[in-house]
Amino acid sequence: MAEVGDLELDVIAVGAHPDDVEIACGGTLAKLSRQGYKVGIVDLTDGEPTPLSPGPDVRLEEARRAGEVLGVQVRVNLNLPNRRLFDNFESRVALAKVFRQYRPKLVIGFGGKTVLASPDHYQAMLITDAAVFYSRLTKWDEYFDGLPVHTITNQLGFPISLHTLETPEASGIIIADIGETLAVKIESVRCYATQFPAKKAGIFSAIETMNRYQGLTAGFEAGELFLTYRSVGVADLMSWACPGKSRS
Repeated sequence: MAEVGDLELDVIAVGAHPDDVEIACGGTLAKLSRQGYKVGIVDLTDGEPTPLSPGPDVRLEEARRAGEVLGVQVRVNLNLPNRRLFDNFESRVALAKVFRQYRPKLVIGFGGKTVLASPDHYQAMLITDAAVFYSRLTKWDEYFDGLPVHTITNQLGFPISLHTLETPEASGIIIADIGETLAVKIESVRCYATQFPAKKAGIFSAIETMNRYQGLTAGFEAGELFLTYRSVGVADLMSWACPGKSRS
């Protein structure tokens, strides 16, 4: 798994801390990688300090292993301040530089607040929204180290909602089929031994239960929920509404 380079990616998922992306959309990233797409993860902070971790080096090694489990090609940590993450100009530019460097078609990031959890999540959403916009701005070269402008085709949001079935406000929701990669997702979360010791093992069953429920709503064995901020159009309403049904 690379950290830097000139590789052009299909999708980048952005989290506030290492383990956010794995919990929210690890199954989707693993499936995309297995389908041949080039996948990257950006962690805005190193997630430290935390109660049981001896330090950032251990947490970053956990993140490296988790990325390998998912099959991502690139993982970048921007080393912004954990617990003090705020949407500001410098953070927006730092993330937009990553987008300009790796030129993803799709960006996935936080959607809405994670109540009773880290406020960094909501700030990460704001930073990601702004960085998607900054990535395509012309006549601002002095802030982007000569990296060319890049327009991201689409953006989706993910909620981390293990304690509620409600979803944040959006134009709509999409359920991605992760039946074949649910076990891979959970394996990637297990890489974070400092965050999920034995006394927190319930997180794994909570993730599985939520993903199986989300998948059930769409007719899949397991699924992950994404927020879409654009209307989803169809050229053939019947093929979308009744997949697998041919014309008589």
